[in-house]
Amino acid sequence: MREDQELRFVKGHGTGNDFVVLPDPDGDLDLTADLVRGLCDRRFGIGADGVLRVVLAAVAPEAAAMADAARWFMDYRNADGSPAEMCGNGARVFARYLVQAGYAAPGRFPIATRAGLRVVDVPAGRGDVTVEMGPPRLVAGPGVPVAVAGRSFTAAAVSMGNPHAVCFADDLDIAGLRRLDVTAPPEFSPVDFPDGVNVEIVVDRPGGVAMRVHERGVGETASCGTGACAVAVAWAHRHGRRPSASLPEVEVEVDVPGGGLVVIWRTDSVLLRGPAELVFDGVTRPGAFAAPSRPAVADAAGA
Repeated sequence: MREDQELRFVKGHGTGNDFVVLPDPDGDLDLTADLVRGLCDRRFGIGADGVLRVVLAAVAPEAAAMADAARWFMDYRNADGSPAEMCGNGARVFARYLVQAGYAAPGRFPIATRAGLRVVDVPAGRGDVTVEMGPPRLVAGPGVPVAVAGRSFTAAAVSMGNPHAVCFADDLDIAGLRRLDVTAPPEFSPVDFPDGVNVEIVVDRPGGVAMRVHERGVGETASCGTGACAVAVAWAHRHGRRPSASLPEVEVEVDVPGGGLVVIWRTDSVLLRGPAELVFDGVTRPGAFAAPSRPAVADAAGA
């Protein structure tokens, strides 16, 4: 991005997990880590949990091999500037943007991601967006140790194209879960998660589960789509409800701080369903993000 260049964007969210959407069909934008951090900075930038760059798969090196199957590539970056394999809430917002911008017709269509092809289903009007997230991978074994806010857990390791550590907290009620401080980075072994990990704290609730999440490269977020899928898979496995010929799908309602998601685990894939909203459009001023983003500023209450 040149210092004198304006940057058009759209702000969107899925159950409070928010994103800066950057239309860049021809792949002209140099999306550096500094630029991503500047855009996502909640004091000096637009503010978001991540950036979704909308680029044609044919011109994106990471997605060129998928261009025959999917027209668009979701180039997702965490708020710290690092690229991520997949983002379930981001995929719904990305798909909603494609339809509202006229880049795709309502209905089912594939998108390319770093985790591979994903099929989305966007209604013509308002309504929930569904993403086929692919098959989960539940790591066998007794679990892995994770510490969050001074509490130790034995986590279920689940991959939804990106890594998750699902921690069941049997001794926390819903109110206790909401009071738990998960803003500090969790502690885990780099042997178990060499590329870092998203950590979910989970309690049972009527009809499903409630969770909080610390996202890799972001911190605590109001929601995490891949995390909700990982939680639903781990919960179903824990309760002996894996999909089978006699039970072709397992539906789990997942309560996140930003709202509610529905996860459907089928024998061949996991579906994630929930809202995806585009809330405003804007243009950045030339030079606004020419310099590296500033260091974090303490909240006034903690200064």
